[in-house]
Amino acid sequence: MRAADWPSGWVLEKLAYAVRDAALFSSALTHRSVSGSNNERLEFLGDAVLNLLIAEQLYRDFPGASEGDLSRLRSRLVSGESLAQVAAALGLGEVLQLGSGELKTGGFRRKSILADALEALCGAIYLEGGLEAARGVVSALFSARIAALPAPESLKDAKTRLQEYVQAQGLALPTYAVERVEGAPHEHTFWVRCELGGLGRAAQGSGSTRRGAEQQAAARLLEELATSAAVKV
Repeated sequence: MRAADWPSGWVLEKLAYAVRDAALFSSALTHRSVSGSNNERLEFLGDAVLNLLIAEQLYRDFPGASEGDLSRLRSRLVSGESLAQVAAALGLGEVLQLGSGELKTGGFRRKSILADALEALCGAIYLEGGLEAARGVVSALFSARIAALPAPESLKDAKTRLQEYVQAQGLALPTYAVERVEGAPHEHTFWVRCELGGLGRAAQGSGSTRRGAEQQAAARLLEELATSAAVKV
């Protein structure tokens, strides 16, 4: 693409949006490593716009989903990993303006930079074209991903699923206790025991964080329950 076509021509080709203020979109596609106007403020705005519009579409597409389910689905879509994948598919890294340091270290491939730039573009479209214009672009970028989402309940972590299971059975909530911590301060391994007093069952988990160990212990307990009782948990 010719330099004269940047950024307006690129935005029109990739996002089907006709730019009126080229300077605004130039900022959206300029990383903070470049002196002058950059995309940090637009990224802040675009993050809010994306979250709103993704939440709106999920609300419409998953009428039976709970608040927690919708939050988990949205988190999956607006995660840095997901946004970077969308940005990479657009070829966003190829048109980003980066400082010499970022260019040398491959910043145009860095996921955080790609995700931030995509948010900045959404912010720019919202500022110039309003919410309806932003809605059209976000829908085009994310509709296929939303359609491919797994069932909301499958995104629940092990601790949440275990808690919901025992509550449905009218049992006491699971308890978690750290049994020991091993390793150097910066390389800890936590060992946690999860108990279901109402069922007389327990399982152990380990991880580099207490939360990770708790999740593993809960997952193992869920596996035991599913195996022994042939129940869906």
